[in-house]
Amino acid sequence: MNHNPFTLAGKTIFITGASSGIGRAIAVEASRMGATLLISGRNSERLGETFSLLRGDGHEQHIADLNDEQQTTEMITRLPSLDGVVHAAGIITSLPFQFITREKLEEIFSVNFISPTLLSKELVKQKKLNKNASFVWISSISGFLCGSPGHSLYSSTKAAVNGMVKGMAIDLARKGIRVNSINPGQIATPLFDEGVISSEQMQQEMQKYPLKRFGKPEEVAYAAIYLLSDASAWTTGSHLVLDGGFTLL
Repeated sequence: MNHNPFTLAGKTIFITGASSGIGRAIAVEASRMGATLLISGRNSERLGETFSLLRGDGHEQHIADLNDEQQTTEMITRLPSLDGVVHAAGIITSLPFQFITREKLEEIFSVNFISPTLLSKELVKQKKLNKNASFVWISSISGFLCGSPGHSLYSSTKAAVNGMVKGMAIDLARKGIRVNSINPGQIATPLFDEGVISSEQMQQEMQKYPLKRFGKPEEVAYAAIYLLSDASAWTTGSHLVLDGGFTLL
């Protein structure tokens, strides 16, 4: 039998935002590595599509809006003991700083930061995490290593996430629980397929990356697998950058 320190066999992993994009890719790839998946999302149809792509048996899907305290509480109650948690749920709001409103600020912070933070707290408080469990937050290079026009709201939530990762890592280390974040650059998503951004615009943006392309959702998933696996047993409080070299320039 070949030794594989990256295997997720025997591990139970909970993933939020699994309906599409990075969350879906992590769920699919984690199932291919042997994990039992508990996936969550707000859209039942899209979450069902992700569920149909999972390899193996024993997986579960939980329809829940993490901004709804009652739905979140009920979901946590149904969850078994976990070996890993991936916070992939999130939204992006493009709005120049001078047009920020309290409503917009509260909306994006609630989804990207407050809800996953409180969810994490409850999972720990209710002892849903096994020893040596791993939290993986999907953050961004935005707000951490760089910024971009119109994205001060989004960037600030990701800066907050990375700050929380550091604090959680310290506070939960005595429990043997690890906490890390993945900070991607631009990842190719269905947004490009829908023609919202022209091919010419996309090529111009790609030229800003030394590797001359955007990342793929599955490439973020492979990083998540590392952080969920025993291969990263001595890694906590880290911010893993996946940006094709963008922040080198």
